[in-house]
This record gives sequence, C-alpha cells and structure tokens, in this order.
Amino acid sequence: MSVFAIPAMTWALTVVLLASGAWHTIQTLRPARTGPDQGTQLGRISARFQHSKRAQLRPSWADRTNQGLHALMHLLMAAMLWNAAPATTLAQILILAAAALWFTIQAVARPHYRTFCSGTTGRLKCTYHAATMAAAAIMIAMMTNHTTTNTATQATTGSTPATAAHTHHATTGTGTGTASIFQNTPALATLLTIAFAAAATTFLILLLRHRTQTTHTHHHPTNTRTEHGLEAAGATTMALMFATMTT
Repeated sequence: MSVFAIPAMTWALTVVLLASGAWHTIQTLRPARTGPDQGTQLGRISARFQHSKRAQLRPSWADRTNQGLHALMHLLMAAMLWNAAPATTLAQILILAAAALWFTIQAVARPHYRTFCSGTTGRLKCTYHAATMAAAAIMIAMMTNHTTTNTATQATTGSTPATAAHTHHATTGTGTGTASIFQNTPALATLLTIAFAAAATTFLILLLRHRTQTTHTHHHPTNTRTEHGLEAAGATTMALMFATMTT
C-alpha cells in the first residue's frame, strides 16, 4: 500500500528520492583528488600553487558523514512512500533524530572547528538540514499514527461489536505511543506542509538566480546548482507527503 492514491505520483517521487540518494551516495564515496607529479620542478610549483585549492575540493570526514546521512534519509523517505519496513519504525526515528542532533551540533559549533559548518551560509544550511532530519523523523511517527488510525477506522466500520473491540485493542498496542504525542496531527502536518513548500520555493528561486548568474559569468560551481535542485525536489516531496496527513 502506497501513501498516495495516484500510483504515478508515488513512482515519480520514488524515482526522485532514489536519484537524490544515489547522488549523495556518490558524493560520500568520492575519492580525494590527487595533485600533479611532484618529481619535476614544474610539478612542485604546480603542487604548491594548487595545494589550497585541492584542500577545499577534498571532502572531509564530516562532509562524507553529511552526504551519507542525506542518502540514508532519502532511502527512508522512499520506503515511507510505500509503507515499507514497518517493523523498523522505531529504529528509523532514532537514526533520523541522531542525524538531526549531528547537524545541530555542526550548526552551533565554534568557528575554529573548520571541519563543521563554517560561515553564515554553512550554518544556515546545517540548521535547515537538522530541521529536515527532525521533520523526517516526525513524519515517520505521524505516518505510523495516521496509518494505524485509518486501519482501525476501516476495520471497525461495518463490523460486529466484538470484532470492533478486538480490532481496537489490537491497534491500540502499536498506535498509542505516537497517538499520545501527536494529538493534533492535521494541524502539525499543515504547518510542516507550508514550511517545506516555502523551502522548496526558496531553493527554486536560488537555482534560477544562480543559473542566470552562470549565464552571464560562467563561474558558478555546478555542484551548487545541483544541490539547490536536489534541495528543491526534496522539500517538494516532504511538502507533498505531509499534505497527505492534513485530513
């Protein structure tokens, strides 16, 4: 059973999430770039000249961790679209909560920890990623509650009182934990839908603006445009998935 009633939408979002996850996986496994041969005088001069540039291009362990967490989040969201792996719901929530904490630590780390997010832009990016990981964890919990509630409603409709009572007790065991936390799920889902719709619009504007700048200057990094495109697609997917829980 999928989240959306329209199979084409479910498959389209699945492809987007898996493609994004694949890109983040490639970034995680990307090898450090090697410099020129230092055996010659020209090679040594070129190596010294390009040292700082190669250091910036070489992904750090924090960068690899961040990319790996993004790949994992996209995989979990793709599984969510099909209500897959329900037995690992708690583990998924804990992993995403830990990822949110990791990005929060990077966002508030002191400036001299250059391995983490640096500068205003970097800190804002890590803050947004922390919020995204936390929202994904909330989505899993809300979706579990939403699915359990719908199952109980469908099972009790048209059933005998004894069967309805049995169904109620059977579903209460799995749904009470999340139901007690998210008492007003539609309102929270609506708020998160609006938030991620705004985020998707923001990233789309940044993507179009940078494309315009690239047309005139030809100096804007390709990876930045790719990241903005992936962020826009991811935020759109989050908004659509939260929208299914607004009713």
